[in-house]
Amino acid sequence: MIRYIEKGDIFRIEGVSSYAHGCNCAGAMGKGIAVQFKDKYPDMYLEYKLLCKENKFCPGDVFDYDYGNGHIYNLGTQATWRTRAKIEYIEKALIQMLELASGDNVTAIALPAIGAGLGGLKWDDVKAVLNKVSNDYPNVDL
Repeated sequence: MIRYIEKGDIFRIEGVSSYAHGCNCAGAMGKGIAVQFKDKYPDMYLEYKLLCKENKFCPGDVFDYDYGNGHIYNLGTQATWRTRAKIEYIEKALIQMLELASGDNVTAIALPAIGAGLGGLKWDDVKAVLNKVSNDYPNVDL
């Protein structure tokens, strides 16, 4: 099930301890909600940066970081911070994230409007992909 919240802090949603966000594959988390993830989970950021440097995190990939009380799913939605997100990267990453979440027994993930802010995509297009992909994973709420 998907529940859309127009405003708020994803880190304060009751009953949720796993989160996802779209990011680039160049190792930069300098704008948008990525800065909050970098500041809140500095060890995750260091691992992400290393994966990017070693070219082990590509568009469409997911870097799953277990922080002890939940998971952070970093979705590769942009090649670099200079390029736009692509809907096919988002779809591929969402499928992979939901597969990982199912395996990790994660039942709820909070995420922002991935790809529709700094990524430059239309929210309606992203929302359609979210709805389509999530139908195959009814055990994970978004």
